[in-house]
Amino acid sequence: MAGRYGEDVLAGDWRRRKVTPEVDAEPDLVVEDADSGFCGAVVGFEASAVVLEDRHGRRRVFPLLPAAFLLDGEPVTLRRPARAPVPAARRRTASGSIAVADVRARVAKASRIWVEGVHDAALVERIWGDDLRIEGVVVEPLDGIDALDAEVRGFGPGPGRRLGVLVDHLVPGSKESRIVARVDSPYVLVTGHPYVDVWQAVKPAAVGIRAWPVVPPGRPWKEGVCAALGVAEPAELWRRILSRVDSFADVETPLINAMERLIDFVTGPD
Repeated sequence: MAGRYGEDVLAGDWRRRKVTPEVDAEPDLVVEDADSGFCGAVVGFEASAVVLEDRHGRRRVFPLLPAAFLLDGEPVTLRRPARAPVPAARRRTASGSIAVADVRARVAKASRIWVEGVHDAALVERIWGDDLRIEGVVVEPLDGIDALDAEVRGFGPGPGRRLGVLVDHLVPGSKESRIVARVDSPYVLVTGHPYVDVWQAVKPAAVGIRAWPVVPPGRPWKEGVCAALGVAEPAELWRRILSRVDSFADVETPLINAMERLIDFVTGPD
């Protein structure tokens, strides 16, 4: 009688159930639907279902049920793959440089960048401040450049002590160009922009105007601009201008080029 029924069905650990493996339904994974026999590659998902495409280009949608598919002839449970983490976008400084996280400002170097006044310094800080702190370069405002050659001699430029100077209205034939011509040192770079004042280097659209007003010769430029725009005091208009500058995109290209040259020069190897 024992041979009639073969092995004892209760022999061994009959309570242990076979676990169906879970497999990520990666694109192009070829599986077979256990019920219909449809065989195809994973090409997408719809809600809680997977889309398979067979070798003839036919597509069918199957729910992601337990043990509903065969992979190499073995039952599997398909699961939707976890999304890969999206890398955080690189934060950029106002100058467009890639921001360096968790780095303290360096101790100031001997090299310096000079600008013509406090407005120039504030605008440079607004755009290039992060970059300059990382490099350890201090920006100092001058009270004009009439005595620039004497100021440069007093600074004593040399190896490891470079000087960059940003000059307003640096165009051929101007008073500024004649002053700059008197400065002669391989450790000094003087460059600038063509605008009468650094205000004018801010794009009119950033300030909300069509163009900067034309000021007649002989009248102070800032006062003429304030009168044309109906602003009582230059300080009030400057606060408005500076508040509209968020990045290098809000200023004109000649100023950007001049500042980038100066930063490269004072941070470059001797």
